[in-house]
Amino acid sequence: MSEEKEPLFSSKNLKLLTEPLNDSNPITVQVLGICSALAVTVKLKPAFVMALSVVVVMAVSNVVISLLRKTVPPRIRIIVQLVVIASMVILVDQFLKAFLFDISKQLSVFVGLIITNCIIMGRLEAFALSNKPWPAFLDGLGNAAGYGVILIIVAFFRELLGSGTIWGFQVIPEGVYNFGYENNGLMILPPMALIVVGAIIWVQRAKNKKLIESN
Repeated sequence: MSEEKEPLFSSKNLKLLTEPLNDSNPITVQVLGICSALAVTVKLKPAFVMALSVVVVMAVSNVVISLLRKTVPPRIRIIVQLVVIASMVILVDQFLKAFLFDISKQLSVFVGLIITNCIIMGRLEAFALSNKPWPAFLDGLGNAAGYGVILIIVAFFRELLGSGTIWGFQVIPEGVYNFGYENNGLMILPPMALIVVGAIIWVQRAKNKKLIESN
């Protein structure tokens, strides 16, 4: 008898999507991808675009490596992974330059540096090389989403408190400034990204004690 096929969205597959958003978040739990959190979270819009870019690169790269997993010699697997990631990053970069040029300029070299993002390399090596394409896709999507959510949260607070805007739109009324309110210039400096990420880690581990015990 043939093996019964596992449902596309079985509980096991759903965990690949949901766990990186919480207990296995690549930034707050595994402490990976911190450089991006420092570099692209001054404003919400570039952080959102960066998050989407990583989602596309990681999800597609995971699928490609999964499809090639039985044909790639172990000695050159890292080279193959880098070629796949670099190809996807080039495509994403060209798309941004063609359709979102202003955002592309704000992101500058950091789109290209997705190639060296240790989250992507880690998932290719740890998961995609030993799993079928669909779970690999879900794993890439979940981990990229977990990464992106943290970027967006950090950027939200940095832009709101540092510039008084959200997505470039003024949200703090002018009357508040007339009463003496000033934007917090420290929020747009790189160290504040680490402090905000640290606050998120503190809140997460205060709510989930097993994360403290596992470390």
